[in-house]
Amino acid sequence: MRRTNQFKIPLGKFAPTLSSASRWLLFSLISVGLVACAGSQTHVTTKPPVESPSPGEKDSNLTFFGVTLEQADEVGRPIWRVRAKQAKYTKEKQIGAAQSPYGELYQDGKVVYQVQAQMADIAQDGKQLFLKGKIVAIDPRNGVVLNGNELEWRPKEDLLIVRNQLHGTHKQLQAVAQEARVKTREQRMEFSGGVVANCLEPQLQMRTEHLTWRIKEETLIGDRPVQMDHYKNNQITDRGQGDSAEVNLKTKIATVKKNAQLELLDPPVQVASNSMTWNLNSETVKTNSPVRVFHQTEKVTVSANQGEMKIPEKTVYLTGNVSGVGERGQSLKSKTLTWYFDKKLVEAQGDVVYRQADPPLAFTGQKASGDLQAETIVINSDGSGKKVVTEIIPQDRKVKNQ
Repeated sequence: MRRTNQFKIPLGKFAPTLSSASRWLLFSLISVGLVACAGSQTHVTTKPPVESPSPGEKDSNLTFFGVTLEQADEVGRPIWRVRAKQAKYTKEKQIGAAQSPYGELYQDGKVVYQVQAQMADIAQDGKQLFLKGKIVAIDPRNGVVLNGNELEWRPKEDLLIVRNQLHGTHKQLQAVAQEARVKTREQRMEFSGGVVANCLEPQLQMRTEHLTWRIKEETLIGDRPVQMDHYKNNQITDRGQGDSAEVNLKTKIATVKKNAQLELLDPPVQVASNSMTWNLNSETVKTNSPVRVFHQTEKVTVSANQGEMKIPEKTVYLTGNVSGVGERGQSLKSKTLTWYFDKKLVEAQGDVVYRQADPPLAFTGQKASGDLQAETIVINSDGSGKKVVTEIIPQDRKVKNQ
């Protein structure tokens, strides 16, 4: 259906001041008066439109005071309605400029954003609306507030863009970035350029170059390298990073993928895996991918096929091809291992093999416990009849005691 703009304007005594071409340009830009089919009134409140190009001006302008600028879609539904103290239309450039604009942006006839700014530029074709200076844009559906210095509304694309010192606020999130692109129909927002997003509950800060916020799903998705700081009582307790991450604000679970790392401050422990699930509510970390745990103070590294860390208990549980190594070359292998950081204690089970370099010796058994860093390990059998084997390895010979 061909888009038509219908306007009914009580020109009265103002009619002689406008040429026919000027009236046509006025009609195609804004509605001033009564919309023929709907009966809603907009008007010039103080002075008539003035066409006053000076001799030195290349462009001729029409100036209006106290106006409402409207644009409708093909079926007559509004796509924006902006009120302004003053509006000026440049015929040669076919663009309207409004001062101190405020109003609404529509989609399917419903308000999707309430906006205000210092200036507005409106193209005659009705495809785009530009606002500039001290932007405030509010989504009444979800309470999102966007502030910036430039706003662009592309109704055909269901796209709202706010840029230049962007700051967004919501009951769940506060964010700063260079730009935000909002798909209004989907309620999806994409932040880009120096993104810093602060989740209020849980207390989590995300830093990246691109972040997608699915507002209705309460989900944040970072598809670029991302860094995260977790706070407790306004103090950083642990940090995470990865090549990508997804945070569910409702369940308070972060999934970190590709070069995922988690660093605890107390104890000073680093966890690395290709993928991990970080439950910020229960403060647990799980991974079903090969994992490496490094204690920075003890200088002990333990790797396994999968693992789970309970941060409040300062304990990690490792399963499958467990291998631990200390800074003096001591090593421990087993099927499973529990590492209690506070107690400086490891408990290993299943085909345990312990080796150390000085003095050179090795133990095998089914259970082991002790301090790997201090090289004080006790090997036990599991009661199945399998005996503990001690292997002493001198410089020039090997003696086995069984």
